[in-house]
Amino acid sequence: MSALKEQLQNDLKEAMKQKDNFKRDAIRFLMSALKQIEVDERKELSDADIIKIIQKSLKQREDAATAFKEAQRDDLYEKEMAEATILKTYLPAQLSDEALRAIISKHIQAIGATSLKEIGKIMPLVLAECAGVADGKRINSIAKEILEA
Repeated sequence: MSALKEQLQNDLKEAMKQKDNFKRDAIRFLMSALKQIEVDERKELSDADIIKIIQKSLKQREDAATAFKEAQRDDLYEKEMAEATILKTYLPAQLSDEALRAIISKHIQAIGATSLKEIGKIMPLVLAECAGVADGKRINSIAKEILEA
């Protein structure tokens, strides 16, 4: 069993002992998503697979929170953001903008990219190097900044 899955199970037990129903439910939801993929694909998930699933779930929470905020449903917005905060604790530390900017610049120079049209060549390289530690949206916006400058 992967270390991350084991940590999730331990945190679920701890949340149940502490009677923290909100955290318990958020972890159970994530565990059910993991179990569903394990059953569908008939494989044991690695930590990298679990991180991808957590990132996908986190993005769903943030998108829903944005929609609730626009609809002025602050109660549901707060719930989604609280769940997102719990999910973030299981992700590796994110790269700072400066570190990300340095990685993107390195790849831009390696390819010799000079315009936004070449961002499609840069993105796969940077995403591969920054898997799990940087969001694709952040990478794209910083790459655009650098190429436009």
